[in-house]
Amino acid sequence: MKELLEIIAKRLVDKPDDVSVTEKDGQKGKVLELRVAADDMGKVIGKQGRIAKSIRIVMRAAAIHNNQYISVDIMPNE
Repeated sequence: MKELLEIIAKRLVDKPDDVSVTEKDGQKGKVLELRVAADDMGKVIGKQGRIAKSIRIVMRAAAIHNNQYISVDIMPNE
């Protein structure tokens, strides 16, 4: 799952080397934290959050296929 999110994010941004994904355990399942360069946040979120919503839908669909629950948090690299 982590690799899928990383591939999707790297295709969207100008600085693919700054993309990182970490996996944590959440209350309901896994939480994937997607970190991108601050300059690329707009590209990953999109107008009115449409791209971010689409990413989350794709990741949830992939997780359901594997009988898992996944949520995606998008944040800038520090």
